[in-house]
Amino acid sequence: MKIPIKISLLALTAFFFAAQSSEQTLSSPAKQDTKKVVFLTGAAGFIGSNFLKYMFDKYPSYHFIVLDALTYAGSLENIPKYIKSSPRFEFFYGSVTNYPVVDALMSRSDLVVHFAAESHVTRSIYDDTTFFDTDVMGTRCMMTALVKHAKKVERFIHISTSEVLGTAETEPMDENHPIKPRSPYAAAKAGADRLVYAYWCTYDVPAIIFRPFNNYGPQQHLEKVIPRFISSAIKGKPLTVHGDGLQKRDWVNTQDMARALDLALHMKDFSQIKNQIIHIGSGKGVSVIDIAKLILDYFNLPHDQYLKFIGDRPGQVRCHVSSTEKSYKLLGWKTEIPFEEGLKDVIRWYIDHQERWEKQETMQSLPIYTNGNVIEMH
Repeated sequence: MKIPIKISLLALTAFFFAAQSSEQTLSSPAKQDTKKVVFLTGAAGFIGSNFLKYMFDKYPSYHFIVLDALTYAGSLENIPKYIKSSPRFEFFYGSVTNYPVVDALMSRSDLVVHFAAESHVTRSIYDDTTFFDTDVMGTRCMMTALVKHAKKVERFIHISTSEVLGTAETEPMDENHPIKPRSPYAAAKAGADRLVYAYWCTYDVPAIIFRPFNNYGPQQHLEKVIPRFISSAIKGKPLTVHGDGLQKRDWVNTQDMARALDLALHMKDFSQIKNQIIHIGSGKGVSVIDIAKLILDYFNLPHDQYLKFIGDRPGQVRCHVSSTEKSYKLLGWKTEIPFEEGLKDVIRWYIDHQERWEKQETMQSLPIYTNGNVIEMH
């Protein structure tokens, strides 16, 4: 493999496969002419892989670069074979904390979406170390590279999360809601969120912050509530509900999320959204217990036999419902997939892909102290 002079072999801790040529280097341009080069971090994960497929299918002249550390939550199985075998696609195995790699890939990119993050609340309670390393320091690497290549990169979207806001103090929650993270995960993401904000204030880089509310869709890891409930129902096991299950969330299908990102990346007048924070939500809340009942109803399982209540998770967020005013005003975007319809599609995906998610069953839950000071599997 050829290594660019500016990147030493010792610094290059990532390896990659390019679809057709093993001779291509990190900093070399794609051999075919393309309209745009799109750099996606963490796109072997849930939201990123769904977005990659959406964009790859919609823009046949775009070239896609993915950087992913392939942690437990990321898998190359999430990326379709026809994408992996395409000359329009390159995959680099590595961390966003590796600045030489990030810098080299950023130098080639026109559009950048930064998905890469540790993202599970319960896991952050169990062990928070990697959350601050990946989410904060990884974002610092991304922003440092963006400053260096700001003349090349047209748009950079940082994927934050509604979790940085904490429990709703107003409903719906707009972009002026105070930031009050209630878990180590939320605190790490809040640090990254504010870091991106600070960099655009200091360096005027072409960045946007998206704060998606709860995304759902195919290929989500079993540690998340919807796939955990679905997989339990498929196996005929009780659905474990934290606390009373009345925690209310705003649910956004990954296809709707992909549309929002697409609009932001291609808006003609970028000045309208540059350096903006945009909440991505439906404006509607659905409780965890109601989701559990919808899933049980789909499988004709009685509620009284298949609902198991355990202690609530520490730092639980009781209510998250997004304002939709700014996303509609700036992007002309609103959700199109009704939650119950989208949920049925997701259930069918898990039914049809049991061999995929069964590999994750041992990572489905973790032992933590609940609010009753009892160790339970969450």
